[in-house]
Amino acid sequence: MNGKQLINRNIEVFYNNASEETRLNKGMGIFEFERIKSLIEKHIQVPTSIILDIGGGTGKYSEWLAKKGYQVHLVEPISKHIELAQNRSKKLKNRFSVHLGESRNLEFPDNFADLIVLHGPLYHLQKQVDRDLSISEAKRVLKKGGIILGFAINYTASTLAGLLNGLIHKRSFFEMCREELTKGNHNPPDDFPWLLAEAYYHRPEQLKEEFIKQELTYLNTYAVEGMAWLDKEYFANMLNDKKKKTLTELIQVTENDSYLLAFSPHMMIAVKK
Repeated sequence: MNGKQLINRNIEVFYNNASEETRLNKGMGIFEFERIKSLIEKHIQVPTSIILDIGGGTGKYSEWLAKKGYQVHLVEPISKHIELAQNRSKKLKNRFSVHLGESRNLEFPDNFADLIVLHGPLYHLQKQVDRDLSISEAKRVLKKGGIILGFAINYTASTLAGLLNGLIHKRSFFEMCREELTKGNHNPPDDFPWLLAEAYYHRPEQLKEEFIKQELTYLNTYAVEGMAWLDKEYFANMLNDKKKKTLTELIQVTENDSYLLAFSPHMMIAVKK
C-alpha cells in the first residue's frame, strides 16, 4: 500500500512541495508547537500511557512524547513524512513506531490506546462520512476512559487572515472565504497555490456534534492560538518575555470561551470514551 492510495492526490502534492518538517520551526508554527504541547499535556492521564499520533506528519509531537517516556505510535499517509519520522525515531533511546496508514482504517486492536491525537484527519477529510469514520476508528482503538484530542481549523481562519493582510480584496480569495464561511469547504484558488490543499474548516459547535453523536463524552474545546495572534506586533511581542506573558495569559483566560473560539485559527476538542 502506498501514499497515493491513502490520501487525496492534491493533498499529497501539497505536502510533497511544502516543508512540514520546518513549518513548526518558523513563524506562528513555533508558538503553535509550544501551545499544542501544553494542551496535550493537560490530558495525558498516566505515565505509562500508550499514545497514537494519527496524522502525525514528520513526528515532531511523537518525538516529544517518546522523550517523555510514553509508548507512541505514529500513523501518517504521506510517504515523504514517513521517511522523515523514521529517521527522527531512530535517534531516540525510546523510539516511537511509524506506520504508513490513515485514520479511516487503523491497524490497531480494539481498546489499545490511552490517548489518541487526531492532528490532520479532521481537516484533510472534506466529506462528513470520512470524518465520521475516522472518529469511529479512533473510538474503537481507544481504551474505556481514554481520551481523544481532535484538532480542527476554524471556519473563520482564512477570512480573519485575509482581513489582516488585505487578501480579502482579491476576488478569488474572497470567494474561497465565502465557501468556508457558508459550507466549511476550503478549496484554494489557482492563483494562491501556496495555500493549504483542499480541506474542511469547522464551526466550533459542529466539531463538538461530530464527536458526541458517536457517544463520546465531551470534555472541552480549546482555542489553540486564541485571539492573541490578532496583536499587530504578534511575532515581535511573542519574542519579548514580558509581552509574551501577557499574550499567553490572554490565551489561557479565553481558551474555553465559546463566544471567542471563532477568533482562533485552530481549535482542539477533548472527548472521553
